Amino acid sequence: MTAVPKKIDLKLGRPLYIGSVQKLYHVPGHPDLIISETSSGGSVFDVGTIFNIEGSDTGRAGFRHLVFQELQNPKSWTRLAEKLGGKRKILKNDKSGLIDKVLAGFVKSGAPTHHMGMIDRNTGKVYAKGFPGALSNLTLIKKYTVEKPVLKKFMDRHFYDYEKYHHIDHNVIPLEYIVRLGITTGSSILKKYDRLSETDKKAYLNELGVTSLSPWTRFDLPIVDLTTKYEPEDRNISRQEASMISGVDGDTFSKSLVMAILGAYMLQQIFDGMGLTLWDLKWEIARDGKKLLFVDTIDTDSVRVTFNMKRKGRSYVVHFNKQAMRDYYRIMHPEWIAAVNEAKKIAAQTGRSFTDVLKKGQAKKKYAGTPVVDKAFLDIQTEKFLMIQRYVLDSTQELKKEAKGIANKELDYYLKSGKIKEYAKLNSR
Repeated sequence: MTAVPKKIDLKLGRPLYIGSVQKLYHVPGHPDLIISETSSGGSVFDVGTIFNIEGSDTGRAGFRHLVFQELQNPKSWTRLAEKLGGKRKILKNDKSGLIDKVLAGFVKSGAPTHHMGMIDRNTGKVYAKGFPGALSNLTLIKKYTVEKPVLKKFMDRHFYDYEKYHHIDHNVIPLEYIVRLGITTGSSILKKYDRLSETDKKAYLNELGVTSLSPWTRFDLPIVDLTTKYEPEDRNISRQEASMISGVDGDTFSKSLVMAILGAYMLQQIFDGMGLTLWDLKWEIARDGKKLLFVDTIDTDSVRVTFNMKRKGRSYVVHFNKQAMRDYYRIMHPEWIAAVNEAKKIAAQTGRSFTDVLKKGQAKKKYAGTPVVDKAFLDIQTEKFLMIQRYVLDSTQELKKEAKGIANKELDYYLKSGKIKEYAKLNSR
């Protein structure tokens, strides 16, 4: 087990990776560790950084640090186990006993993760537990190898070769585990379902293990939806294909599904304290021999969480996550969304980078340019992050009233913009 350093040299040097919302750095003297520096930039639809939300850098890092501390904490799992016992069907429906076994392990020792702590921005001190006096945007994580599948071409078609994943270790499994506790209008599985024939719809429902799909309904049992992680575009795949490309044996793959589900329940337990409802989230999982770990980020970019409210006789949901930005672009800039969707289709057919297709199309004036987000709307998103930061630092606060005030501001924004009907089409029931 890697020991957590007490202090880190903050002369970070050149990043080894620059992403849309974070940079990664080597840690001098610790080749098995990485520093993550979260930015205030934002990305939607995989197009890269196209907006900035003030406070989102420390908000993301602070929430991540809180979540991973809870995952590592046996007492938090004990509280969750008490809730799941008798109240949830999931334990009763698990005839294999695997969920009970994994949960018992977490109750005893906590869940393994790659997260080592938050780094004080001023002193370099590492907080494995608790927080610095001021939230930092620096977190310390254990390094796991990221290997990408090999692109192969056959005639005018292409496919991805995952064979090497069966011969490596200490790596991130090349999957995204999307756990769905319910379904929203933005859910990819609902969009896929709506495109299918009646016969195919029945087969798809059977694959998911549900009897129907409709927006803003909760599932009796969670669904684990699986996509590829390291292809140019995330591709929805079956459990059978996911098991094959994961590189792990069937028992280990089953355990990874259980971890994803239990992690989702843990996250809902956290959001309950803010008066928010979790609908779905994304996990990444790494393997270290036979051990599996929660890895990567977990923040408001990787969850779908809402405040549910009634206004003038109608029920609305307001997103406290990146879905708010996705909906903003769909409602306020539909011509740009059309360009993004067309570029993605071309990329999927050719194997080219989607962003390359989009940028070249924009340069030729074929596609609409990337729009600038209205500052008034960004200010509302900043308020959401500030609220989350307050909860991170003091989880005893009552935030439901504050969340409702922010939600009302977002509804007022669309009302004043003349777009409340478009908003209601996406986010009311």
